Amino acid sequence: MIVDLPSSTTSAVNKKLVELRERGGVLALGRVLTLVVVTDDGAAIENAIEAANTASREHPCRVIVLARGQRRAAARLDAQIRVGGDAGASEVIVLRGYGALAGGEAGAGMVMPLLLPDAPVVAWWPEEAPTVPAEDPIGQLAQRRITDALSSKNPVKAFEQRRAHHVAGDTDLTWTRLTQWRALLAAALDFPPHDEVTGALVAGEQVSPSTDLLAGWLVTRLGVKVKRSPASRGQGMSLVRLTRASGPVELVRPDGKTATLSQPGQPDRMIALARRGVPDCLAEELRRLDPDDTYGEALAGVDNVSRGRTAVKV
Repeated sequence: MIVDLPSSTTSAVNKKLVELRERGGVLALGRVLTLVVVTDDGAAIENAIEAANTASREHPCRVIVLARGQRRAAARLDAQIRVGGDAGASEVIVLRGYGALAGGEAGAGMVMPLLLPDAPVVAWWPEEAPTVPAEDPIGQLAQRRITDALSSKNPVKAFEQRRAHHVAGDTDLTWTRLTQWRALLAAALDFPPHDEVTGALVAGEQVSPSTDLLAGWLVTRLGVKVKRSPASRGQGMSLVRLTRASGPVELVRPDGKTATLSQPGQPDRMIALARRGVPDCLAEELRRLDPDDTYGEALAGVDNVSRGRTAVKV
C-alpha cells in the first residue's frame, strides 16, 4: 500500500501512520531501529528504497527517506507512506522537501518527529555524502553513519574524505564489500605450513577504494610491507598475494565472479566470489551498532601502503 500526502507536514504523517495501524494493524510489528536514508530527489530513490526493503527483512525497521528536492522552489513537503508489500518488513516514509526544506537543519527537523522512540538510529547516504558525516545534522542523530565512496561522482575524493574525517561510528560500503575477501585470507593462513608472512601485494582497478582499503587492512593486521598495484583486468579487487618462505598464498578473481585460492600443500580451490550488491552490504552493516574499530585502523593503514604503477597480470 502506498499513501501519498502532498503538501503535508510531519504531524499529518504521524497521524496517518496511527490511522493505518488502527485500521489494519499493518504497522504493529516490532522495529529494531530507524534507518534514515538521505539522497537527492530522482531515480536513485527507488534503488535506495529497494535496498532498504531487502535489508529490512533481516532487520525490521522504520525507513525514513529524506529526498532533497529543488532548493529554489517554494518551501513544501510532499510525503509518502509505504506499508505492506511495498515496504518489505519495514514501513517506509518518503519525505520530499523543497526550498528551505530541502536539507540541512530543516531535514533533520522533519526526521526527528518520525524517529522510533527508544530505538537506535542509522543514517545512510547511498550516493553523495557530507564531507564529515558525523557533523551533518542527520549524522548527529545517528549512532551509525553509512556512506559509499564507490557510488560518489568522484570515488577517490570521497574515499580521501572518509580517511581524513573518520569518526567512531562511521563506516563505508567499500569496507563491507571486503568481508568475504578478508574471511578467505584469514582462513587460508590457518592451514599449514604456518610460515610468517613477509610481504603482500594487492591489485585491482586503478580507481577502487576497496582495493586500497584491503591493502591498509593487511598493513595493520600483518605488520609487513604491502604494495598496491593496478591489475591487468577485472573489476574492483582482482588479486591478493601473501609472500611466505614456503610459497605464496594467492587469491585471484579475474572476472569479478569466481576466484581461485592457491596455497602451498593444498590443491587450488575455485570459490564463488561475486561482487556484493548494496542490499547485502547494507544488511551486514545493520547487524552491528557499535563502532567498527577495525575499519578505522584499515583507513589509517592506507598511509603505509606503497604504490606500484606497473599493472599486475591477473
